[in-house]
Amino acid sequence: MQILDKINIYSAFGIRPSVYEFGEKILEKLKARFSQIDEVAEYNQLKVLKAMQEHKVSEACLMGSTGYGYNDLGRETLEKVYASIFGTEDALVRPQITCGTHALAIALSSALHPGDELLSITGRPYDTLEEVIGIRPSKGSLKEYGVSYAEAELLPDGHIDREAIAAKINERTRLIAIQRSKGYAERRSLSVDEIGEMISFVKSLKSDVLVMVDNCYGEFVELHEPSEMGADMAVGSLIKNPGGGLASVGGYIVGKKECVERAAYRLTSPGLGKEVGATLGISREFYQGLFLSPVVTASALKGAIFAANIYEELGFKVLPDGGEDRHDIIQAVTFGGREALLSFCKGIQAAAPVDSHVTPEPWAMPGYDSEVVMAAGSFVSGSSIELSADGPLKEPYNAYFQGGITWPHAKAGILRSLEQLIRDGILEEKQVVF
Repeated sequence: MQILDKINIYSAFGIRPSVYEFGEKILEKLKARFSQIDEVAEYNQLKVLKAMQEHKVSEACLMGSTGYGYNDLGRETLEKVYASIFGTEDALVRPQITCGTHALAIALSSALHPGDELLSITGRPYDTLEEVIGIRPSKGSLKEYGVSYAEAELLPDGHIDREAIAAKINERTRLIAIQRSKGYAERRSLSVDEIGEMISFVKSLKSDVLVMVDNCYGEFVELHEPSEMGADMAVGSLIKNPGGGLASVGGYIVGKKECVERAAYRLTSPGLGKEVGATLGISREFYQGLFLSPVVTASALKGAIFAANIYEELGFKVLPDGGEDRHDIIQAVTFGGREALLSFCKGIQAAAPVDSHVTPEPWAMPGYDSEVVMAAGSFVSGSSIELSADGPLKEPYNAYFQGGITWPHAKAGILRSLEQLIRDGILEEKQVVF
């Protein structure tokens, strides 16, 4: 396609030539990094394909079950595929797991008993877990059931504080929680190697302690997963990376057989566990989404890096910065003001395939301690592997950008967000002219 044609189609999309040309200048320096991302995607694609072939995925696996869901070949085979991909003894992959927070709640409540203590070694967990744990009072929290909580903050450089962890671990410490992605915290996301070092360290302090990794937003970003580094459980959501944009619901728990079995009993019922759970005709999207997920994740990762470099060039604080290695698909941009954050999200929404005509408004979203604005014109409600952005309406007014099932859509969305900031007077057009 000629440059003139591309300028015209972007102009038709509502993006002025100066914004498009600004983006092209940024992209010139990203070619080598994008090539590396494609190599990781190629490796992970073959890893997924090999697992599907080894476990003899057949057309029969794509059918669904109803009622109790006994002897569901597709469900049982998919869980074997997940266990192979994530290097674990067993896996629980179910549409009955409603979201990532639910998956984490199941994993925690299945492993912790009254009198036990949960220790987070990556600081305060993501907002929606605060009520699960009981940091913020909530009915049915772990705290209500007699489980205590402690946390060790990361060091200022983002690495674990070994002294703080050693001081916090005690005879009641039953489970160590590690959150791979930054969530709404202003810290680095963690690499698989770093998580492996954390696991080795805490196991050296207490060999029988369980380690659970919140793997949300990190699947297929690297060549390996935390579950291959000694984690007893790794947990995630199917409407993020591993669902490939096709899974309409669901979550997973992979890990040691004993841990997964207990999680299954918590999800369904003691005595039933993994034996029940109808798939209701959505097995095909689980398989196909998983098959596509390495290249979909690569597209989202390119979008995150592009956004970081765009906004860093304009003088905004970004985390990770434009040159850092990536360990998840989340990109934070600090806008420092309410109107700028809302304008950014308005631009992301305007680039959506669904509901592009609406304006995202802040609301008191369940599980959060402040109003949150979310831009997500997606095919699957709440899907954060699709192009989306969100942020709490509080200082320092960070936007968290993620997703993009295809790289061209991620690119267009980022440019449209920049266009919106100019239209709303947050930025001046001259700022995007080299």
